[in-house]
Amino acid sequence: MSSIPAKSSLPAVIVALLAAIGASVCCVVPLVLVLLGVSGAWIAHLTALDPWRPWFIAATLLCLALAFWTLYGPSSRCRTEGVCVDPPVLRRRRRWLWLATALIMLLLLFPYVVGWFL
Repeated sequence: MSSIPAKSSLPAVIVALLAAIGASVCCVVPLVLVLLGVSGAWIAHLTALDPWRPWFIAATLLCLALAFWTLYGPSSRCRTEGVCVDPPVLRRRRRWLWLATALIMLLLLFPYVVGWFL
């Protein structure tokens, strides 16, 4: 059997990461600016995207679900023609997906747990 490239879940992971950044931008950006030494009363006005947070979170979770379905679903290993994906490639992609998921979950949970540290 010859190996074929696995169907990439990279677009779904990238969109999920961008949506997670959008969901946490109201809290992460001011913190990063303060850590960089930028200060001012205008930082408090960076919450313009806060009403959109639930939509960003939903988009993030949908994209992650699509990425997991792509790499763990029934067609992730073999196609109908019987040609299978190289197992080391599939394992590597799954590891990267779990790493990206951990980073995305940290970004999604940041606005809710930042109060514990202040």
